Amino acid sequence: MSDQNTIEERYDAVVVGAGHAGCEAALALARMGQETIIFTVSMDSVAMMPCNPNVGGSSKGHLVKEIDALGGEMGKNIDKTYIQSKMLNRSKGPAVHSLRAQADKAEYTRSMRIVMENTEHLTLRQAEVSEIIIENQTVKGVRTKSGAVYYSKTVVLCTGVYLNARCIYGDVVNHTGPNGLSAATFLSDSLVENGIPIRRFKTGTPARIDKRSIDFSKMEEQKGDETIVPFSFTNTEEDIKREQISCWLTYTNEETHEIIKKNIDRSPLFSGAIEGTGPRYCPSIEDKVMKFADKNRHQVFVEPEGEYTNEMYIGGMSSSLPEDVQYAMYRSVPGLENAKIVRNAYAIEYDCISALLLKPSLEFKEIEGLFSAGQMNGSSGYEEAAAQGLMAGINAARKLQGKEPVVLDRSQGYIGVLIDDLVTKETKEPYRMMTSRAEYRLLLRQDNADLRLTDIGYEIGLISEERYEKFCKKRDLIQKEIARLSETMVGANKTVQTFLEENGSTTLKTAASLADLIKRPELNYELIAPLDIERNSLYEQPLSKEIIEQINIELKYDGYIKRQRSQVEHFKKLENKRIPANLNYDDVHNLRKEARQKLSEIRPENIGQASRISGVSPADISVLMIYLNI
Repeated sequence: MSDQNTIEERYDAVVVGAGHAGCEAALALARMGQETIIFTVSMDSVAMMPCNPNVGGSSKGHLVKEIDALGGEMGKNIDKTYIQSKMLNRSKGPAVHSLRAQADKAEYTRSMRIVMENTEHLTLRQAEVSEIIIENQTVKGVRTKSGAVYYSKTVVLCTGVYLNARCIYGDVVNHTGPNGLSAATFLSDSLVENGIPIRRFKTGTPARIDKRSIDFSKMEEQKGDETIVPFSFTNTEEDIKREQISCWLTYTNEETHEIIKKNIDRSPLFSGAIEGTGPRYCPSIEDKVMKFADKNRHQVFVEPEGEYTNEMYIGGMSSSLPEDVQYAMYRSVPGLENAKIVRNAYAIEYDCISALLLKPSLEFKEIEGLFSAGQMNGSSGYEEAAAQGLMAGINAARKLQGKEPVVLDRSQGYIGVLIDDLVTKETKEPYRMMTSRAEYRLLLRQDNADLRLTDIGYEIGLISEERYEKFCKKRDLIQKEIARLSETMVGANKTVQTFLEENGSTTLKTAASLADLIKRPELNYELIAPLDIERNSLYEQPLSKEIIEQINIELKYDGYIKRQRSQVEHFKKLENKRIPANLNYDDVHNLRKEARQKLSEIRPENIGQASRISGVSPADISVLMIYLNI
């Protein structure tokens, strides 16, 4: 019998942490009908952006579009709160086009909190979770620092960088989470007691500078795009277009680097005071200067933190150097000579786990009903966290519904690549998504995320009937128009030849389809309109930009797309070859010792996943397939 002074409540699901992973997990659970409570150390930290003030970017833009296609919230929220929008890599092919938007940090948090507070089946609670209640390797709920107990059948850990967090610059150590918020100091012990090993990672953030102390005349202005591409497929350009706010570009120089080198012994990163492993692809400025000694300058992006604040984020100059060195270092940069620091740069260390402990559904292999997402899993970045949070929330809800988990494979989305990498490959540093990690980049473009994933979002209940009907009409129009263009022929007559000559295109020797003409680099769907007599009678209104974009890409990259689809078919065959969950790898003779150890530790669900494990060779896979007779 429980103590009469102990608060006890019951929910279907508990989410621990209300950062980007926690928000997506909780919203997915609640929208799928599960009574959910989400805990945060501070209501001010809901969807907080403690580091860079932007969403998206190279490969990360793909993740946000995929989150939206599945029914998540991040894309809608940044569309409401952006202050500048830019499509990166426009000079390259569509596979690596990546949308990025500067966010108004305060508005982003406020807007997401409004959505959370007004979602049915969702309760927000400010309290520190100190213990996961586990019985017979099954999660039963959580206990807070006050002793209150919240029973539930599923728990999703989205602790971000708060577990035993400490912020460090020079010899100053603050035992807090980001932005001075309270760290979570008890939960790690509970995890260790339940057999979950903890490791230490670190990340960092640059100083924030008072805009009034910056000389922008010495910097290059970085304006947003004139044409705005929304993150959410539910929005059009007209829905979200606004007057944008500029960012600025400047550079470090040899003086900056000399200041850093002279004081490198005072950096906790180099003195050993910082124990955690930092992200390779987002290094501190002292890391960059020491590792790339041949470079005499590095880019520095000066970005507004919001529309109604004078704080400017100094991108590219994260640091844990002492305060006096920070002043000297920043003031050596053109335009920052009189810089006034609002917030010091700092490194933050925190506890996390190895995602090898998780199934591809993001549920712990050894603890039923316990899921984990975001930086807790050893990843970095808002977008990576949100993607994992969404999938963990979906799969926790599916578990409660008695349904099979939703696991995206590497051919379905960047989310599939992200999670497969985390649960299959040993990440010894914070994992960051990059386009180079995806084998099927041309198929996994950000522009077609809805065509790849919205069916799944609808099936699991996160896409409304109205949205799904609009999506189906769009998909049907694309397919029908491509088929019509492929069947509509034009002859080598004078009108056609003159048109081709005027547009710098080779004349025809024989009849060709309109689709064949669109495949030419110098032509596209809009340009060939004069030759497409049937088009005007078919459509009362011109097709949307999104539909035309899909038609152009599908036709222009037709050969490459077909080749990748063929590769995917081969990949799927290996993914469909299941490995029994209870297989004893010691019984598989001729497997090398390292392969046996890795396979026993990770316990892959199929041959495809097994083949991607570091230390498992193609020869090991052949041995395994012969043993399983597949």
